[in-house]
Amino acid sequence: MLWACIHLPQLALDTVLRRQEDSQRPLALVTGPAQLRSLYAVNAAAAEAGLRAGMRLTAAHALCSDAALKEYDPKAEARSHRFLAAWAYRHSSLVSAQWMGAIVLEASASFRLFGPWPRFESNLRRDLVELGFRHRIALAPTPRAAHVFARLRDGYALTEARGLAGVLDRIPVRRAALPDDAGTRLHRMGVHRLKDLRELPRDGLRRRFGAVLLDHLDRLYGDADDALEYYQPPDHFDARIELGYEVESHQALLFPLRRLVRDLAMYLSARDGGVQRFVMRLEHDEGHTDVPVGMLAAERDATLLMDIARNRLEQAAIEKPVVGLRLMARELPPFVPAARDLFDTRPSQAMPWPQLRERLRARLGDDAVYRVAPAGDPRPEHAWRRVGVEDDALCASAAPPRPPRPTWLLPQPVPLNSQVRRIVSGPERLESGWWDDGDARRDYYVLETSHGQHAWAYADPGKRDGWMLHGWFA
Repeated sequence: MLWACIHLPQLALDTVLRRQEDSQRPLALVTGPAQLRSLYAVNAAAAEAGLRAGMRLTAAHALCSDAALKEYDPKAEARSHRFLAAWAYRHSSLVSAQWMGAIVLEASASFRLFGPWPRFESNLRRDLVELGFRHRIALAPTPRAAHVFARLRDGYALTEARGLAGVLDRIPVRRAALPDDAGTRLHRMGVHRLKDLRELPRDGLRRRFGAVLLDHLDRLYGDADDALEYYQPPDHFDARIELGYEVESHQALLFPLRRLVRDLAMYLSARDGGVQRFVMRLEHDEGHTDVPVGMLAAERDATLLMDIARNRLEQAAIEKPVVGLRLMARELPPFVPAARDLFDTRPSQAMPWPQLRERLRARLGDDAVYRVAPAGDPRPEHAWRRVGVEDDALCASAAPPRPPRPTWLLPQPVPLNSQVRRIVSGPERLESGWWDDGDARRDYYVLETSHGQHAWAYADPGKRDGWMLHGWFA
C-alpha cells in the first residue's frame, strides 16, 4: 500500500482567507486572553509588513495599523479539516483525519481510476487550489512516514518499502512528528536523528518515554500495522459563513454564497450523490430568514446550483441586516447523470433540458414552467390541460385515441371564407359537453382550400356546407 499525506500548514488562516473577497489585504488571526493578545497566524501581505505569528497585538498595531484582525476560531478550523476529509473521500475509500492539519489517504488503489501518482497528485493539487487551501503533499509506504515527509519536503514520493528505513534514519528527531515533546527531549539528550534513536535500548526508552514512542516508531517504519481512525462522511451538509458586518443587499451575499455552493458541490461529488433540496439561512442579530431551494431532480453541478440559489435569493426579501449565511442540505438522494448519446449532435453551447428547466423555474417561478398533456374531453377547446413538469404519470395517462389535430387552433371558430377544393378526410363526429352546458354536436373535416391550405373545419351533423373554421394544419 502507498499512502499520500496532504499537510495543511496554514489551515486556520486559509479557513478565513478563502472567505475574503480581498485576499491581498494584510490579515492576521488573533488569540489569547484580553490582556495578552497575540497573533496566531498572518498572511503573506501581513508578513511583508513585518508581522509574524506570536507577536503581541500592540506591536502588530504599531507595525501595520491597517491590517485586518480576525479572531482565531478552533471550531472553524476543525470544520475545515472535516470538510477536506470529505473532499479526500472522493479520491480514496481509506481516509484519515486523526492528525490535525493533515489528511492521509491510501493512494495505490486509486491509481487505476485516476492514473499514476503524478497525475493523481496533480488532481489533488488542482482541487486544493480551487478550494483555497495551501498544501504540501508526499507519498510513502506508511501513513506516518507520508505525514513526516509532507512536513519536510513538498512533492516527495517514495514508492519502495525497502528504501524507507534508510530515508527515515536521516530525519532529525525534532522534525519526525514524535508524540508529545519527545523530539525536543531527545535532542537535548544528544539523540539527533531517528537512526540514533533506534539504536537505543527499547527497555530504556519504554521506561523514560512510555510505550507510545515505541509504537510510533514501529508504525512509522512499517514494523507494525497502523490502525488509523478512518473517516466516514456524514449524511448531510451544513456550512456557515459569518460575515463580520451587516449586509442589506443581495449582491453582497453572492460571494459567500458562491463559496458555500462550491463546497456543497465538492461534498456531493465526494460522496457520489446529489442534492434536491437545500436551505439558505440568512442569520440576523435576532432570528433568521430561511430561503428554500427545491429542484425536480438531484443535481450536483456547482454552476447550476449557484444559478438556482442566486435566483432564489434575489426573489427573497431582506427585511433585516444579515450577519451570517448558512447552507443546509439534509436530503441527499443518489445522483443519476443525464443520458447522452455516443455521437451527440447537440450544439456545444446547448444546455440539457433538466438544467434549462431548473434555471427557468428559479428565475420565473415554479408555476411559470409547465407541460401540456392530453385530456379526456374530445372538445378541442378542452382537449388539453396544463400540468406540472414533474407530473410524468399524468402526462403519460392515456387519452382516447383521436385523428390528427391541427397545430394551430383558433381561439374561437370563425366562418371559412376560402373556397373548398376538396375534402381530404372526415367526418369526425363529436358529441360532448352535455354536463357543463357546453353541448357540442359537430362533424369535423380536413379540407383543402383553393390556396392549397389544409383547414380543420366543422359543419352541423349530416351537412357539408356552412363550414366553421377551427384550425390550420402546418
